Amino acid sequence: MAKNLVIVESPAKAKTIEKFLGKDFKVESSFGHIADLPSKELAVDVEGDFKPKYIVPRDKKALVKSLKALADKADTVWLASDEDREGEAIAWHLAEELKLDESKIKRIVFHEITKSAILKAIENPRKINYNLVNAQQARRVLDRLVGYELSPVLWKKVKGGLSAGRVQSVSVRLIVEREREIQGFKSAPSFRVDAEFVGDEGKAFKAKLPKNIETLDEAKSFLEKNIGAGFKISDLTKKPAKKQPAAPFTTSTLQQEASRKLYFPVAKTMNVAQRLYEAGLITYMRTDSVNLSDEAKSAAQKEIKASFGEKYSKPRNFKGKSKGAQEAHEAIRPTDISRHSIDIDRDQSRLYELIWKRTIASQMSDAELERTNVRIEASTHDQEFTANGEMIKFDGFLKVYLEGTDNEDEEQEGMLPNLRKGENLKNNFITATERFTRAPARYTEASLVKKLEELGIGRPSTYAPTISTIQQRNYVEKGTIEGVERKYKMLSLKKEALSEKTLSEVVGSDKGKLVPTDIGMIVNDFLVENFKTILDYNFTAKVEQDFDDIAEGNEKWTEILRDFYKDFHPKVKDVEKNAERESGERILGEHPDTGRTILVRLGKFGAMAQIGAPDDEEKQFASLRPDQQLNTITLEEALDLFKLPRKLGEFDQQEVEVNNGRFGPYVRYGKTFISLPKGMDPLEVTMETAKELIEEKKKADAPIAFYEEKPVQKGVGRFGPFIKWDNMFINVSKKYNFDDLSQNDIETLIEDKLKKEREKLLRDWPSEGIRVEKARWGRFNVIKGKTKVELPKTTDVDKLTLEEVKAMVDKKAPAKKSTRKKTSKK
Repeated sequence: MAKNLVIVESPAKAKTIEKFLGKDFKVESSFGHIADLPSKELAVDVEGDFKPKYIVPRDKKALVKSLKALADKADTVWLASDEDREGEAIAWHLAEELKLDESKIKRIVFHEITKSAILKAIENPRKINYNLVNAQQARRVLDRLVGYELSPVLWKKVKGGLSAGRVQSVSVRLIVEREREIQGFKSAPSFRVDAEFVGDEGKAFKAKLPKNIETLDEAKSFLEKNIGAGFKISDLTKKPAKKQPAAPFTTSTLQQEASRKLYFPVAKTMNVAQRLYEAGLITYMRTDSVNLSDEAKSAAQKEIKASFGEKYSKPRNFKGKSKGAQEAHEAIRPTDISRHSIDIDRDQSRLYELIWKRTIASQMSDAELERTNVRIEASTHDQEFTANGEMIKFDGFLKVYLEGTDNEDEEQEGMLPNLRKGENLKNNFITATERFTRAPARYTEASLVKKLEELGIGRPSTYAPTISTIQQRNYVEKGTIEGVERKYKMLSLKKEALSEKTLSEVVGSDKGKLVPTDIGMIVNDFLVENFKTILDYNFTAKVEQDFDDIAEGNEKWTEILRDFYKDFHPKVKDVEKNAERESGERILGEHPDTGRTILVRLGKFGAMAQIGAPDDEEKQFASLRPDQQLNTITLEEALDLFKLPRKLGEFDQQEVEVNNGRFGPYVRYGKTFISLPKGMDPLEVTMETAKELIEEKKKADAPIAFYEEKPVQKGVGRFGPFIKWDNMFINVSKKYNFDDLSQNDIETLIEDKLKKEREKLLRDWPSEGIRVEKARWGRFNVIKGKTKVELPKTTDVDKLTLEEVKAMVDKKAPAKKSTRKKTSKK
């Protein structure tokens, strides 16, 4: 038995570290937290000192037992979880739950998983930092208090199954407020004037009026003034300029840049970065620091000189926004800066290269530019055109990397030809194009992270789970907003002739931006109305500062919680008792035939339209379509919903109708339901269209082959393309042509699946319907029907008896409800 037990939180990290330590060290994983607050109770002593009641979840009990057995035999237990507050809490839980003697514990931290970093950490152990543990406890308990007390209020006052959270609710508020800014925005027109000129060299370049013209008549008048005009350069200035590289990545800037350049969702960025870190390829990926170690700067300098030359090297330090104890030692960088790229999977390779480029660029010379400004005068009026150009005289860091931007309207300055002051110019054309002011842009995941960071809300470790949570809760979705056509005017002056034409453009379309749902808006409005403090941006940022103060040992976490709870709890009780129920109800008008009230509101199964006031005895209801929202639907659109269902007739002796349901519009053919393609209006579906959809459905459901005389079907589900055989779903990987699967492909897929199922099967009692299978992480499960029992890791499967496994199943299986009717006693 090894004298030293090292416990980390992930198996991948354990595998990497094990390579660097000798035979005297055994490295095990805790698979994250081994203890947490139970899900079905508050588990916080709000009457006393706010002490949380932690438990070991059922799925971790066997692991904890195994780790305790290993720890009891070891001379020293090295707690090597991550160096942030979360990691410190994991180390503390391990010490508590494994009942480790303090003399045996050595806490080690490292910013990268390399041999030198691990050995250095072993040489410099420390004790568990209880200030960091308490900061994490304060966050966990405060978030539990907010979520556990607010969520039941939402169930009573809005809709069942909802949840609230300190950071998630503020994030939803940002998105809702932006959406309302967009809906309330009034676009104002003006005319942008552009011109094209040619100088002595014969090269054309663009110029424009610095200020737009407000009306069509004024634009027309201006163009008329240019008929017969001569043009020359009245002024030309050239100024040297410098552009500096961006700082190395922090967690939030990595999330933003990976979104802009790689189109990664925030959660994916963190998942890929975690894998790179655990493989020892990058430093720790949860950090607010923009610092690089002296060793890293020296390595970068050496690499820049070797790859690009001496003049490209400029070592520098960056100053970030200090977050106190939360700031880690370094920015995110490659552990080996001489390694430009890696050959793993595509996502890891692309993110690694982005991190490498940003790190190298941060230590490179400034780019040297020459910015040119040209002013052009006309002989017939006193308004001047301007042209701006930018020339790179020395590329510096731009040779490697340029930071992305969230500004969709940002114009890149181009090159200008050689020009001189007083030079006469030929005008090719002048246009005046009607342009409209644009509403604020919806948040992307990247721009939301940027805004949260600016407001001081949350910390690096919270951004990805927060953004995932608000989408999973259906408060926010990545919308696909269809644009609308808009007409605009364009005036042109060319060869001394003035022309006017009307053009069209599609505006307002948005893809992949964060859009609040009906339920998101309703929940937000209710919380803002009744819990202003919790939803206040300054309060949320102040809480983060309190956590930082706790981590630095400047505040007692229990006092901060007590100050918060003494006002929060009474407010919850007051709202629960006195607040009005919130349904997002909106009256649209009256029915044109009956005069009855038409309104929309949130119902049990989602957003719906209603004919009849709330106190009417007879009301009619219709679900809103997925592309409709309570706050934007019109009276006409609501009335159309009541034209459904529409009976279309019969096809193959089955009734056919079109209707709208919870999951959108569909065609019903007998007992078969066929969703309408996106964008198809159910009111315009004809019998011919319905027949085409029915035939397509029949074709899709028809067997594509047979195996052992049983049909094989194919389809596309949540996890991609699959085939179905004998009630077994088999994923089809990209190495197969899913559109043209051969009989051989199908047989291979089925046989491989059967082989895997046989390999998983360890013991089998067919007459009892009981089997023992391999599970993940070296575990075993006993399975009978829908009942699954996880065996302790130390179980000897070969020695299990039928009686033992039946007892396990009987203990786990839910008791059957009695079917006997109660009889009243007389």
